[in-house]
Amino acid sequence: MSQISQIWQLLKNYAKGSWLQEISKSKSLKTAVFFSTSKKDQSVKFFQDNLQKVLSPQRLQKSLETWIKSGASCTFNTSDYQLHEEIYDVLGNGALTPEIVAQLMDWLKQQKTSRLDILFQRLEDFYTRWCQGEFIDAAPSHNLPQKKMMAILAQDIAIGLRQVDIYAGLNVLILLLELHRYGQEQEKFQPQITFYPSTKPDTDNFFTSQLLRIINYSDAIEIGNFSSIVGEFLKGGNFSGAYLGDVNLTGVNFSGANLSGAYLGDANLTGVNFSGANLTGANFGDANLSGANLKNADLSNADLGSANLSGANLSSANLYRIDLSSADLSSSNLHNADLRHANLSSANLKNADLSSANFAHAILFSANVSDANLNHINLSHADLCRADLSGANLNHAILNGTNLSDTILFSTNLCDAILVAADLSYAKLNGAKLNYAKLNGAMFLGADLSGVELCGVTLNEADLSGVILNDADLRGADLTDAILFGTDLSYSNLNSANLSGSNLSGAILNGADLRRTNLSQAILSGADLSDANLEEMNWGKKQQWEGVRGLETAFNVPETLKQELGLS
Repeated sequence: MSQISQIWQLLKNYAKGSWLQEISKSKSLKTAVFFSTSKKDQSVKFFQDNLQKVLSPQRLQKSLETWIKSGASCTFNTSDYQLHEEIYDVLGNGALTPEIVAQLMDWLKQQKTSRLDILFQRLEDFYTRWCQGEFIDAAPSHNLPQKKMMAILAQDIAIGLRQVDIYAGLNVLILLLELHRYGQEQEKFQPQITFYPSTKPDTDNFFTSQLLRIINYSDAIEIGNFSSIVGEFLKGGNFSGAYLGDVNLTGVNFSGANLSGAYLGDANLTGVNFSGANLTGANFGDANLSGANLKNADLSNADLGSANLSGANLSSANLYRIDLSSADLSSSNLHNADLRHANLSSANLKNADLSSANFAHAILFSANVSDANLNHINLSHADLCRADLSGANLNHAILNGTNLSDTILFSTNLCDAILVAADLSYAKLNGAKLNYAKLNGAMFLGADLSGVELCGVTLNEADLSGVILNDADLRGADLTDAILFGTDLSYSNLNSANLSGSNLSGAILNGADLRRTNLSQAILSGADLSDANLEEMNWGKKQQWEGVRGLETAFNVPETLKQELGLS
């Protein structure tokens, strides 16, 4: 029974990940397990000091030199098996640091040799075999990870078989990524040194998952293990067509990388650096990209439907024809981004910076753009039907032919905006500012413009039939040839406004300020001018006043007009 209890205890320890501690105790080791969460400072320092000796740039340089040397018969002095054994011996102890890699690459660049392609090919062959599990699955007599583990254990350093295997593979991956980045900068190396960490995409197997398996294998030791070891070296890498669904790559550096056609649906990419990356046609559906840096990235034709991009930096990014439907872009930076023909239906853009961005022909149906900065934005021919733009800043925005029907524009700043031929039917404009905006030919069917600031606005040829404009500020507004049939302009300020040639049939102008207003050639049939201020008003000689109501109660009616109408 005592043996059974001992076996049971060992199984429990294995399940808890504490079996290495038991080995450590039985061997009277002074150091703790490297990957244990209960490491002591002294143990960590011991391991790090040992690691610095093993992973020194000088030792790595000597190893790299021997791996590419060949004899008279053009065969390598180091056989493939010896090479693989040395890789585990040199690179199986721990992770390469950016400092060591930088020194190593500086040394390689200084070497006047064209044999970097040979080094690349040999390391790539190891990487391919490692990805297939060839070394860790080998028989005990040829199991290189096991051999290295036993050598480390003999030095009173406890380490697991998977740790050795993962270190060796990830360190080779780092070297290949660095060689690829350097090779692509050199014209003579570009054809020979091209690395695909997830294999080269082809028509038969477009979604390659090799890299995903490596990440999951590495993170089996500790969540985020791959990101912490390799994350900084992914920049400039070629991941075209890679399948990385549900992957966890928080905070990694993909700047300048090629992820065109890659699948990253449901991935955790919080804080990832994608600046300058090629993400054309990539799929990020439902992915978490909050706080990510996508500055100057190419995301044309990419799918980011329902993705979380809150606080992300997308400034100057190419988002042509991107799918951002139902995406969360709250507080994101889209300054100067290209979003022509983009789909942002039901997207959340609250508090986002969209200044100087190009949204021409974009779809923002039912999108939340409240309190966003849209200064100098181009929204020409965009669809903003039922969108919420309350409190947004659209100063100097271009909205030619834009669909703003049934849009919420409460307290929206549209000063100096260009809305030629825009559709504002049934738009909610209470408290909006449209001072000096250009609204030539705009449609306002059923819109409520009561109390709206329209000082200096251009509304010539605009259709304002039946629109509510009571108490509106229209000082100096250009309403030439506008259609104001039955429009409510009661108590509105039309001081110095130009209404020449406009159709004011049945319009309500009672209590309106029409001082110095130009009404020449305007159609006034059935208009109500009761209690209106007509001081210095201008009218034409052939003006038709039949049917005009309220002139007897109007204020400051010019004497010449009184005489003409027999009101004196």
